[in-house]
Amino acid sequence: MEINKAPSKRQIQFALEILAIAQDFFQRESSGASLITVTRAEVSPDMQHATIFITAIPEEKEPAALDFAKRMRSELRHTVMKRLPVKVIPFFEVEIDYGEKNRQHVDSLLRKDKIANEEYQKKLQEKEL
Repeated sequence: MEINKAPSKRQIQFALEILAIAQDFFQRESSGASLITVTRAEVSPDMQHATIFITAIPEEKEPAALDFAKRMRSELRHTVMKRLPVKVIPFFEVEIDYGEKNRQHVDSLLRKDKIANEEYQKKLQEKEL
């Protein structure tokens, strides 16, 4: 996907359809050793390529989940072919969604900071009394 150009409405709709199908597909096909979550999908402007971003819980099973997802790309493509009435079915890439991991890390840091700030405010109030 080009960095300077925003995705078209068609790309966004297609990506959302692929996201839903991929989430359902990995939920059905995974062994249950880890929980694979499809966090987002991006489609190229020509609709020839799509990237599916995943996370896995527990985190230490992520490499195995990524290998599994990459092995299942052709089956995912056949599933998309059956469920979406489009001429061109994209070729899929699968990646770990580090953006989601970073967001979760920032959230946890903000929560810790908020708790520390609340404790500090309580101590200040106790000193004033």
